[in-house]
Amino acid sequence: MGRLEGLMKIVIIDYGAGNVQSVMFALKRLGYNATLSNDADEIRQADKVIFPGVGHAKSAINQLIEQKLDLIIPRLKQPVLGVCLGMQLMCKFSEEGNTNGLGIFDLEVKKFDKSNKIPQIGWNTIYDLTSSIMTGLRGEEYMYFVHSYYVPLAKETIATTNYGVKYSAALQKDNFYGCQFHPEKSGDAGEQILKNFLEL
Repeated sequence: MGRLEGLMKIVIIDYGAGNVQSVMFALKRLGYNATLSNDADEIRQADKVIFPGVGHAKSAINQLIEQKLDLIIPRLKQPVLGVCLGMQLMCKFSEEGNTNGLGIFDLEVKKFDKSNKIPQIGWNTIYDLTSSIMTGLRGEEYMYFVHSYYVPLAKETIATTNYGVKYSAALQKDNFYGCQFHPEKSGDAGEQILKNFLEL
């Protein structure tokens, strides 16, 4: 482990709706240790924050509100990475439970059309990669997705994928990043994205 890894404080937000173990294992493989926390001060003081999520948007946002994390996350100044539901909760509204999100991205989360098999589970190609967290990837990479809702293409889109409709595989606005796919379950390419994020 290099000096930087030893000094960097990485916090994974623990609000009861995250698949946190796989994220922690992926960071460990890269030589980084992370702290699981829902403590506002600890989250604010982190160098990097990862905001995971699996489950239902409405119950997840209620968990965040209950722990007052809905007030903390949008005001963070360090790099923040939302994963899967974490990315969707960063948007202003989700059709899943018709719930408001954190409003970091001024975007709405939509349900896939019934012509698609829902949920989308498995590997899909991402392309049109336009962010520093995509450095070192080829023009197209396979990533692992599990979701029934999606974010349409927008100016914040930094990677595109297609599942009956083209949509945002990843987003960025200022210090906030989001991946609809699971980088921690997406092999070498996913680990490269995590590494790039940690090196921002």
